[in-house]
Amino acid sequence: MKKETLTHWLDSWDPAPDAPLPREYRAFFHCFNSGLYYEAHDVLEHLWLRCSGPDRSFFQALIQVAGAFVHFQKHALFPTHPTHSRRLAPGARLLALASQRLTPFSPHHLGLNTASLLQQCAHWQHLATQGNPLLQLPTPPSLQLESP
Repeated sequence: MKKETLTHWLDSWDPAPDAPLPREYRAFFHCFNSGLYYEAHDVLEHLWLRCSGPDRSFFQALIQVAGAFVHFQKHALFPTHPTHSRRLAPGARLLALASQRLTPFSPHHLGLNTASLLQQCAHWQHLATQGNPLLQLPTPPSLQLESP
């Protein structure tokens, strides 16, 4: 059911169906930049599950970045909750794992400045040692696609 719902959303969302990059990949950036980190994770996972080439690890890294912000978002929304109050360290670990996976794709891959994203991940990971990055950043995190 989840796959069907996601496919339906992608069919209705896609602003550029003839774009050279996969729609799930483009939708990931749309969701992430809208603060929909769980949805960004889900939409890219839809592509990752079908991928068997070298981009599989790249997509997994982006899924981990989104997953880190799911942790930070849950922590920000429910800071005293028994589970959500402990989400900063797992979020930071996901950023570290994402960085390991992104490194071979630096400095650019599939229209993404991966070198810049690696710097952002290090910064967000450092912020997570001091508190919630979402509450410390002046603006929500944003990932921009360049031309592939």
